[in-house]
Amino acid sequence: MNYQPKNLSFDDKARERLVSGISQIAKAVKSTLGPRGRTVLIESNDIVNGITVTKDGVTVARSIDLLDPVENLAVRIVKEAADRTALSSGDGTTTAIVLTEAIVMEGLRLIEPHHNVTEVIREINKQAQKVIESLDKQSIKVNQKKLQDVATISANNDEEIGKVIADTYKKVGLKSGVVTVEKSQTPQTTSEVTHGMQLDRGYTSPLFVNDQRRDECILEDVHVLVTDQEISNLISIEGVLKQVINEQKKLLIIGTCSTNVINTLAANVVRNGLKFCNIIPPDFGYRKHELMGDIALALGATYLSEQTGDNIQFANFSDLGHAQKVIVSRDKTIIIRNEEYTDEIKQRVEELEVQRDEAPQKQDKDFISKRIAGLQGAIGVIYVGGNSDIEQKELYDRVDDAVCAVKSALEEGILPGGGVALYSNVCEDDFIGKEDEKSVACRIMCSALKAPMAQIMDNAGLDVDDVISEIAFDGSLGYDVKNNQYGDMIDMGIVDPAKVTKNALQNAVSVATTILSTNAIVTL
Repeated sequence: MNYQPKNLSFDDKARERLVSGISQIAKAVKSTLGPRGRTVLIESNDIVNGITVTKDGVTVARSIDLLDPVENLAVRIVKEAADRTALSSGDGTTTAIVLTEAIVMEGLRLIEPHHNVTEVIREINKQAQKVIESLDKQSIKVNQKKLQDVATISANNDEEIGKVIADTYKKVGLKSGVVTVEKSQTPQTTSEVTHGMQLDRGYTSPLFVNDQRRDECILEDVHVLVTDQEISNLISIEGVLKQVINEQKKLLIIGTCSTNVINTLAANVVRNGLKFCNIIPPDFGYRKHELMGDIALALGATYLSEQTGDNIQFANFSDLGHAQKVIVSRDKTIIIRNEEYTDEIKQRVEELEVQRDEAPQKQDKDFISKRIAGLQGAIGVIYVGGNSDIEQKELYDRVDDAVCAVKSALEEGILPGGGVALYSNVCEDDFIGKEDEKSVACRIMCSALKAPMAQIMDNAGLDVDDVISEIAFDGSLGYDVKNNQYGDMIDMGIVDPAKVTKNALQNAVSVATTILSTNAIVTL
């Protein structure tokens, strides 16, 4: 037999099994939502000691696989909503799953055979876009105090952790600084700030990755080659590689490498345990040249450029720069250096500030500001401690979520938390007494927009209807589950990053409508 038989499921029977899968993963994940949400105990071969306790929605979701192939297909689809949200904003994964379940359940309940499902889905997407536009208008820029509120809420109302994160962001600079999270070798959770920069370029081969859980290549005490010349074969950088390999040093190449060179470097990483990584130069044209010069200056490297007549074949070990640590992910690179600013860097910054003041166009000013931030930027590292591996892993997940939430808040502002921002966009008057496709879509969306608040109340043992009866949804009024009081959510410090809320809704709609449009399922 030269083919693999498949199992087919159709119509209501197929959808029932999809719903069963969605219900199971959602029940496990949504129990973590809100300040009174519970943790989840997970057993897995991929986790230290095989056990972890977490309140992180995406960690819970990723750990779930079901025996039934159709149910598991639903689980994989819901995971996609969580993963997309985690990738784009770092937080809000539980909200995305709650929204996904609500849209699917209400859609299956309300969509009748005579309805045009395609039209209903189109209207759901239109309604979601309206809500996202409304959330954009509602968002408020953050200050230092609100930043701490965002961090505290995302860290499960841990005020101490919220303060550590907010203080770290204050030290590195709210606009130009970068904050990362690592595990500490001690029980204490501390932070430190070092000089560094971030590049919008990731690794050229996934084989360079040495931290599989975070999908990153992490190198400490690393030497850096900076060039705008294409490296077409390894012989052209023999003068650099010889000492790097003989002395077992680590090397990051910031430059364009041919496919053969990338594959050879990656093969040596996998087979021989050498510590290499490669990223392509940032930006394009003259901007690439300027940024590469800044990188070389910051790391003490020689910028081997065709524009200055350099030939990479004559490069040697002394032309390399040095970094305390580099963290290379799929789409960005963070370079941490421990040296203080040199006189050359200070002079370059002063020159750039003059250029920025005289630049005639906004885009030129913005680019120069980016260069200044790269040279002056600082990297904050939060070291998460714990008295056991399980405690440390649980706290690490919360701190990592909180750091991502703060970053999102800085980018697009904040909204009232506790599900209030979504609930305030419910417009039930739009479909009363109507049964057409648009009205059905409105009902589905309204049910979904209520779901996060309802789940937060349910996890706290409260009746959402009783709470709502006391709230007129005027502005940002809501209910503080932790302290059992009504009030303005912004004033009480209960806030969510606008980017997180929008991405959770957008990804939930995308995944849920895919399920609603399904009528036949093919599984192995």
